[in-house]
Amino acid sequence: MTSVPKRRLAALSQQLVAPIPDQGTFENIPILKKVAGDSNGPRLQGKVVIVTGTNSPLGIGRASAHQFAQNGARAVYICDFNDQHLETHKRELASLYPGVDVHTRKFDAADDASVKAVVDDAIKTYGRLDVFFANAGIVGNNKLFSEITANEFLSTLRTNVVSVHLAAKYGAPAMLITSEEKKYPSGSIMGTASVAGIRSNAGSSDYSASKASVISLAQTLSYQLAGTGIRVNAICPGVIETGMTAPMYDAARARGTERKIGQLNPLGRGAHADEVARVALFLASEESSYVNGQAWAVDGGLSAGHPFVPGKLG
Repeated sequence: MTSVPKRRLAALSQQLVAPIPDQGTFENIPILKKVAGDSNGPRLQGKVVIVTGTNSPLGIGRASAHQFAQNGARAVYICDFNDQHLETHKRELASLYPGVDVHTRKFDAADDASVKAVVDDAIKTYGRLDVFFANAGIVGNNKLFSEITANEFLSTLRTNVVSVHLAAKYGAPAMLITSEEKKYPSGSIMGTASVAGIRSNAGSSDYSASKASVISLAQTLSYQLAGTGIRVNAICPGVIETGMTAPMYDAARARGTERKIGQLNPLGRGAHADEVARVALFLASEESSYVNGQAWAVDGGLSAGHPFVPGKLG
């Protein structure tokens, strides 16, 4: 057997190596087979997690770190290019979830060596990696496509797309590592895309292209990791109040038009970061064991239809 088939055999997921056996019956009907544990307990018990883009006090990264820590993660690495608030976040997480190891890292999520270093540290310290949430991103250039230079376009792609590529490049091999504690390869890689990657009119050309690329990466990588138990998904937020959208929210509040934010989606409102973090928790956990290669919209329904004026269909 050549080295490639051997590696593939060693990388097979638990579900392929040891399928769930028959569970018996209850009153002559089969007992349900379950891949994940109970939903009423910690959903990431003992897992090691890396999250990029966590500095913003209003951000999805910070909110997700809270969800991961609250749900029993053994260790959470909170990372960002800007570390202004990282130590504050660490102290907060430590005060709320004292059983979780919280590590702060300052680096560019699109820098090859830096991403490799944080993954290597997780493996050296804990011998495993289970979740990599590649959440780092920038808003891009708020101007017409004809006014965006090649370097500006590439800068947006670098931060928003290359960072997800690197998360998978180094995260996936680490998730294949097994031990007495982790007997089978498995893991969840998530990239933050956007509703702008699904439909038009939700972002500039460079931003929209970068978020569509994140979705394409999730789809492509899910197939290249076939059989390993490592899942790759893209999360596509709509209008969320984060550090990135703070100027829009601040301007709307100053004008007294905050209630108009999100009016184009069926829920008629914008969202909070925690609402996206709950989806990240689900995708990180084994409860989403059969969700793979998907663009998961968290947008209040915005991407479900075409824009319309309420009361004037047609």
